[in-house]
Amino acid sequence: MTRLTVAGVTLNQIPFDWKHNVSNILSGIEEARKAGARLVLFPELCISGYGSEDLFLSDWFSATAFEKLLSILPHTENITACVGLPIRIQGTTYNGAAVIRNGELLGISLKQNLAREGVHYEPRWFDPWPAGKVADLQIAGRQVRVGELIYETDGIRFGFEICEDAWSRSHRPGYHLLERGVDLILNPSASHFAMGKAGRREKEVIVDGSSKFKCAYLFVNHLGNEAGRMIYDGDIVFGQMGELLAINDRLAIADRRMLTCTLDFENPALSERKPITDGREKNDEFVRAGSLALYDYLRKSKSKGFTLSLSGGADSSCCAILVSEMVRRASEAKGWETFWSSLGYDPGRSPRNVKDAVHTLLACAYQSTKNSSVATLESARNLANSIGSQFYFWSVEEEVSGYRSKIESALERKMSWETDDIALQNIQARARSPIVWMLANVRNSILLTTSNRSEGDVGYATMDGDTSGSLAPIAGVDKVFIIQWLRWAQHSLGYEGLKAVNQLQPTAELRPHERAQTDEKDLMPYPVLAAIERLALLERKNPLEIYRLLSSSYDKDALKGWIRKFFRLWSVNQWKRERLAPAFHLDDLNVDPRSWYRFPILSGGFQEELDALDTQ
Repeated sequence: MTRLTVAGVTLNQIPFDWKHNVSNILSGIEEARKAGARLVLFPELCISGYGSEDLFLSDWFSATAFEKLLSILPHTENITACVGLPIRIQGTTYNGAAVIRNGELLGISLKQNLAREGVHYEPRWFDPWPAGKVADLQIAGRQVRVGELIYETDGIRFGFEICEDAWSRSHRPGYHLLERGVDLILNPSASHFAMGKAGRREKEVIVDGSSKFKCAYLFVNHLGNEAGRMIYDGDIVFGQMGELLAINDRLAIADRRMLTCTLDFENPALSERKPITDGREKNDEFVRAGSLALYDYLRKSKSKGFTLSLSGGADSSCCAILVSEMVRRASEAKGWETFWSSLGYDPGRSPRNVKDAVHTLLACAYQSTKNSSVATLESARNLANSIGSQFYFWSVEEEVSGYRSKIESALERKMSWETDDIALQNIQARARSPIVWMLANVRNSILLTTSNRSEGDVGYATMDGDTSGSLAPIAGVDKVFIIQWLRWAQHSLGYEGLKAVNQLQPTAELRPHERAQTDEKDLMPYPVLAAIERLALLERKNPLEIYRLLSSSYDKDALKGWIRKFFRLWSVNQWKRERLAPAFHLDDLNVDPRSWYRFPILSGGFQEELDALDTQ
């Protein structure tokens, strides 16, 4: 046989929700069988869930995963299924892809290269399997062939690269598979989402891989917000001999999606080709990924909606629009009754339009002090009304005055903006926290925090104030992106309620009006901050290197001041980043130390490196 119909099935799994995960796999096998596929590939570690973290170090965990694998065996009549699970042997855990057919376990291929940068910490849980090694292991009383294996189905030889294996420059398993004459390479992955990443992955993994190894190639990724922070785009990509054949509709709001392709191994020109659309525009990727992540987080946490302190500014408005878009996209994908029941509501009382659903799921509160403006109040009110959310308006000035008078009494002096600027700003933000938390508790909802990545860089946030909450949906993107995205959302998505928001200059509104506070006056121009951030964190440059790279674009003395401010504020505010609410990973970098960038709380603060700027 030279032609074979192959299926890729992406799954929206949950860490160690065994019943859900196995049911999803079984449904995928049956769907692939009905579509005429003889071989079906599922994502990496799909039985256990990829994001199970330190549970991978528990003997019982891998044992349970293996039991679930055995329960799938009877459902593989006349089809070869490839499913991922952890394999733990004598205190060592491996990342495996099991191949099963007609009720038999044919073998388990083991991952050889472990992801250890950025969001990934795989060497903490797994050991790499030696390249080329094959062994017979005793697992739950069974002798199982494991390692770098070659399989055959319907005369077609295939092997595996598991996620990070395909990114390795010098130890990529595909080179061995080429030597052993495989016709097809399967890549089950848990490749995290980042805006703009998919195109690079298609080229470097599928196009280049299928060309170098003279074979067909199938990549299948996880789908959705599996465990809280990471988002998976659910990509299924077929390639052959350096050409893309088919790509599925990515970032779908679904439990699973399938894509099949009939491959001709004797004459690749006769392999099936399906229309491919780009779908890689950054603004669209952001809203699709954010909507999917919010929907999965809401339903998997079993909360009853979201609560948001809506200031009328860019960040909180961005969060509100993402909730509205989540409702629109999830209801379109699933239908109103299924969507409503998936969130724990009575499907018989499901809404029939986005505004009504948003009204139930999102409560917004504008919390003023005497430093708040009419412009931001009306901006917040108009936006809330335009999307249908509940809107509350109250003043926290009484609480602020109470705290201030108590401290003044204790200090036996009056506080002033000249001597107590930061304290007077912070108390306003902190006074807002208890009451909006109370609203969230009463509603059994998720309190969203509105900090963005630029604020996280320099600690431009009040701990236990505007950082209060359990989820930070935009903490992974910078302010420059958010500002332009809101303009795009107004015009491309039709959110006219953003018109007033987009006309305001970003400001915390914590100082008296006559002080004309703005974010950029407090910090630096946001484009400069974003440029320094990228060079410092993503490209790992020191202050002097950054100065030399940017000095042709800005006034040199001003640039030196901005670089000093960035690194000084970055260093002293690591403790704040340690306490930020969990954030979605949406871009190619983030500053959450639990998922991307680690930095010591106490340090030398780049003093010697900053002194070097004086030599320029």
